[in-house]
Amino acid sequence: MRTALVIGTGLIGTSAALALSARGVAVHLRDRDPDSVSTAASRGAGSAEPPAGPVDLAVVAVPPAHIATTVAELQREGVARGYLDVGSVKGGPRRELVERGGDLSLYLGTHPMSGREKSGPLAASADLFEGRPWVLTPTAQTQTEVLNLALELVALCQAVPVVMDADAHDRAVALVSHTPQLLSSLVAARLESADETAVRLCGQGIRDVTRIAASDPRMWLDILSANPGPVADVLAAVADDLDETVRALRALESADQHKRAEGVEGIEGILRRGNAGRSRVPGKHGQAPTAYETVVVLISDQPGELARIFADAGRAGVNIEDVRIEHATGQQAGHVQIMVEPQAAARLSEALRERGWAIRQG
Repeated sequence: MRTALVIGTGLIGTSAALALSARGVAVHLRDRDPDSVSTAASRGAGSAEPPAGPVDLAVVAVPPAHIATTVAELQREGVARGYLDVGSVKGGPRRELVERGGDLSLYLGTHPMSGREKSGPLAASADLFEGRPWVLTPTAQTQTEVLNLALELVALCQAVPVVMDADAHDRAVALVSHTPQLLSSLVAARLESADETAVRLCGQGIRDVTRIAASDPRMWLDILSANPGPVADVLAAVADDLDETVRALRALESADQHKRAEGVEGIEGILRRGNAGRSRVPGKHGQAPTAYETVVVLISDQPGELARIFADAGRAGVNIEDVRIEHATGQQAGHVQIMVEPQAAARLSEALRERGWAIRQG
């Protein structure tokens, strides 16, 4: 791949353009918003000038509702040898492209499984896709050359290709992406009118659950409008679980011992099902989940504190598998939760204590 045209200079389009440009591909940018194109170009994502002739690959990074129309128009213009989109929904846009007379042999629907709560070219990053799955949904009509161009794009973005059926993809993302977004928003919505005293008690748990609720509502309305059925199916199942959970909690309020026992059984059941589901989420590098031990270190909110902890862990010969920070309410301090292999936890704790860190086991 030597040349590419990226249509849509938001987070995903600009990130792909940055990755391609960094690896020597001549990228041209197009967007209905000239300011967005200018911003992306100023960051080194590519040129705002149109290509002199057909490019190798056109990357369509527009909302799902506009994918089919955009691809059909680009194909009529003959701007590229191959066309792909990076939208989060695959089945509907492909069917609409057929209805619009598009050429499926030159088109491939794809979806990089990566993103941020922020949107726009300023939030983009060349390493956004690094190590992340990138779904490809080829059909029997897809030309080998187009598939190869898509695989080259994925490689240049340092992502991991995953081949799926389009409708299976849409059901999968309804479960692992679209429904979690709505559930996060539903939980966060409870905080809107909550008493200030309650909000001040927010800890890492509520921050974890509501992190993605900060996402752009307009973007998510586009996504959910393109995949409403599968998302509604998952939410309906969640609603059934919620009904059962509410009934179990009400039973725990009862003075009747039998009802309380039923309540305990119901709550324990949903918690254990949650344990089982969480255990299936891939761990580090996509491997089976590993149970790490947590070493909790008290730090002050000063420059260089994290770097010191990481350096001290390195001197102790301990690899940090994951890290989280929980800030203390009303204090210029917090706790760093360092996840390490169980056999390394005691060694790390001892080494950090020797270097003056305040430690408590997590």
